[in-house]
Amino acid sequence: NAEYMGLLFLFFNYKKKMSKVFTLQEVSQHNKADDLWIVINGKVFDVTKFAKLHPGGKAVLVSVGGKDASEEFQQFHSPSVFAKYEPKLCIGVVGEAKTASDKDKKKPLEDPTLPTSRFGELVPYGDPSWYQGSHSLHYTPSHVAWRAKLRAFVDTEIMPHASEWSEQFEIPRDVFEKLGKMGFFFTVVGKPSPTKYLPEFAEMANFDSFHELISLDEICRCGSGGIAWGLFAGISIGLPPIMNFGSDYLKEKVVRDCVLGKKIICLAISEPSAASDVANIQTTARREGDFFIVNGEKKWITNGVFADYFTVAVRTGGKGMQALSLLLIEKTMPGVSTRHMKCSGAWPSGTTFVTFENVKVPVTHLIGKENDGFKCIMYNFNHERWSLACQATRFSRVLLEESFKYAHERHTFGKRLVDHPVIRWKLAEMIRQVESTHAWLESITFQLCTMSHDESMKKLGGACALLKVQSTKVFEYCAREAAQIFGGASYTRTGKGEKVERLYREVRAYAIPGGSEEILLDLGVRQAMKAYSEVLSPKL
Repeated sequence: NAEYMGLLFLFFNYKKKMSKVFTLQEVSQHNKADDLWIVINGKVFDVTKFAKLHPGGKAVLVSVGGKDASEEFQQFHSPSVFAKYEPKLCIGVVGEAKTASDKDKKKPLEDPTLPTSRFGELVPYGDPSWYQGSHSLHYTPSHVAWRAKLRAFVDTEIMPHASEWSEQFEIPRDVFEKLGKMGFFFTVVGKPSPTKYLPEFAEMANFDSFHELISLDEICRCGSGGIAWGLFAGISIGLPPIMNFGSDYLKEKVVRDCVLGKKIICLAISEPSAASDVANIQTTARREGDFFIVNGEKKWITNGVFADYFTVAVRTGGKGMQALSLLLIEKTMPGVSTRHMKCSGAWPSGTTFVTFENVKVPVTHLIGKENDGFKCIMYNFNHERWSLACQATRFSRVLLEESFKYAHERHTFGKRLVDHPVIRWKLAEMIRQVESTHAWLESITFQLCTMSHDESMKKLGGACALLKVQSTKVFEYCAREAAQIFGGASYTRTGKGEKVERLYREVRAYAIPGGSEEILLDLGVRQAMKAYSEVLSPKL
């Protein structure tokens, strides 16, 4: 089609431009305002027309005209800026033309299909240890291939747009469909895999929790909790209740379209007066013949603004947890209204205040049994908290990676930041906390792969709760230390510190949802006490 042919033309035109090779002497001749070239990272850019649009002013570019401006660029700009403008402004590379024999001499040092092959930018501790050549018992060539596929997608389709989408409070809808087509959403909804409704993903039926860990980890490299939540928070907690407890009718209605990214679903439990206290929600669903009449409000509902479906906790009986049910409510049903909430962070995630006014919901939209909804809600809590821990741990790593790179680029008092002992101390503290948290994360992920769901519900509830707290506390620590390392650059929403600034605002978005730290710390110890009482009981 026309769109495809247009993209193909741009691709080959870019490849043609990149085949041009210039010497530094040739570049140096283009140093005037009306003929302005610069070199960044070995690539030649014609910025003649762009100069007047440069946010820092035209004079800044003229001052480095005809020169290698890599150091100046890296000091003030994030890699996303380079990725955004490279296809438009790059006209070639610096160096000598390569011959066919030169290309033949270049051979890969490692087999990229092996889990021990190094992968990524290789910034120390910037990726999990198995990316950087360490051995692991958890990963196979299947995990390696999935990682490579996601890395390519994130680098080309998400990274260059992360800042723009965050500022616009919106992710283009076609991104959901692209992720759906490649099977991403298939990997984030837990078990059982929805293969029955998506036979085209049959080869992914054996994907395990480490595949899901990779999915979450790679997406979160963009350094935006808002984009992460905007893309998969809704489906990862809103669809599992239907997959596990819904009727065949409901599964046929929503599973396929949601996993393919054509429709968006979210979970609506929290209310103005009940968040962690799920048993006391106030939204009511009164039975009238073949319908439930739903009235109430939901607050802080992720993806609610742009969702097509809501998995809603309602009160169908008296007081307490034994009178709760789950309903699938469609946004198009009369009486459903949504209002975007202004939050300190996670802007593109669509945090929403939802109102239900006499909404008629067919009885066929009941998920599970009436008054048995609390069990359905609790069933996915371990998965949700584990998912939040995956995300928070990668965000901590992003802050560490950005800080490590910046400390090597930034100079103060005549030397690099990293040459100051106090900066190395900050980096070391971040490293030890990120690596230890990731090790615990992998340990629990292995249990999720090997335990039955019933066993994991019994044994991992406390561990998942404590892991979630550990990961968000480390996230908070890394956000603060990264901000200190970046200084003023971490206080602006653009430039080198944009990821740090954004993630600093999003810490609370991870520390509170899924159970606040205080609630989860108490849960972790109470679960340990319960297990210990079982150990002691035979002895008494």
